[in-house]
Amino acid sequence: MQTYKKIDYSRNKDVVLRYIPGHFITPHSHVNYYMDLSDMKARQREARATGEELAEMYLASDQIDTIMCLNGMEIVGAYLANKLTKIGIVNANSHQTIYITSPEYNTLGQMMFRENNQHMILNRKVLILIDTATTGDTLRSAMRSVNYYGGQVAGISAIFSVATQVDSIPIRALYSTKDLPDYASYAPDNCPLCKAGNAVDAICNGFGYSTL
Repeated sequence: MQTYKKIDYSRNKDVVLRYIPGHFITPHSHVNYYMDLSDMKARQREARATGEELAEMYLASDQIDTIMCLNGMEIVGAYLANKLTKIGIVNANSHQTIYITSPEYNTLGQMMFRENNQHMILNRKVLILIDTATTGDTLRSAMRSVNYYGGQVAGISAIFSVATQVDSIPIRALYSTKDLPDYASYAPDNCPLCKAGNAVDAICNGFGYSTL
């Protein structure tokens, strides 16, 4: 695999998008870049900066009761919640603080919440937080889960997103295809990289990548 490249975020030097060009398989598509967000999700300074910059995209008039974290975004979610609280985001929780939770996956791959966690979704305004959004399939599954457990999707936040919205819900992202204009996502059965005989570099998901 090639070495990392990076894009610094204009407003904060601690927010850095690292990526690798190549041929990668994700759960829903083939892509020509792998986004390595490991440090943004796990290193304290970068996670804090990422969460705080995402929070700047919301107004004090927004209501967020719960942050639903996908793909290991819990640390970023905690810093996001902390910043949202400081800037005066409204929440209807009796303790006046924001829940941070993540779904479990059943044997069918569906997102679920057990009884002791369902109160974090029921009748709550839920912000869905994801690392990268490409096809939107994972976000749609998360939205269905929120609705199933009686919550309401209040918004979607991402570090990198190809789409600007999913099912009319805007995606507020730090990076987009404006930063990587040649980023491409292909259906697995119609991938020009495969047709051209380009070997797959790695299989990727929200946990990272495994080279082949």
